[in-house]
Amino acid sequence: MGAEVGGRPSVRPLGAFPDVLLITPHVHHDPRGFFLERWNEHVFAALGLPPFVQDNHSRSRRDTLRGLHFQAPPHAQGKLVSAMRGRVFDVAVDLRSASPMFGRWAGVTLDGDEPAWLWLPPGFAHGFLVLSDVADVLYKVTGGYAPQAEGGLAWDDPDLDIDWPLEPGAAPKLSAKDATWPPLAALRSPF
Repeated sequence: MGAEVGGRPSVRPLGAFPDVLLITPHVHHDPRGFFLERWNEHVFAALGLPPFVQDNHSRSRRDTLRGLHFQAPPHAQGKLVSAMRGRVFDVAVDLRSASPMFGRWAGVTLDGDEPAWLWLPPGFAHGFLVLSDVADVLYKVTGGYAPQAEGGLAWDDPDLDIDWPLEPGAAPKLSAKDATWPPLAALRSPF
């Protein structure tokens, strides 16, 4: 069934980042709904993605903003992110100090009704804003959580100037930790 049902996904870089990838699977629709391979080790290895060690699943309500998070080396993580239900605006910020794109961001809307994955290699901060009433986000990671390596950036840093699609006058729902991350200018990049 795999060869018959599967199929190679389409892949394109996100914004100006050649190594941040938007991956769109081959989805089979019929009157009952749809079917897709959510994960196929061989297909993703052929795309050059490393092995994953853990799946994380979050459920969040409208206007929740999670991020911008990263883990520093030697515990840096790559992430493969998808919306399983609902819609989120997903953002990657380049923290690689040698990158010509350092401090720049790119974003994309992920929608559970239009399956896609966003691949963020190590060296990027990641966050998302929930656009639907509820969203379930699944992300596969290349390394486990290491609290001593945890870091983050202020979601509203004017130097990043992320165009979060918030309703006018609306404030995002943040965790206590996400409300206190420093701006990029105060971060000494570990990458």
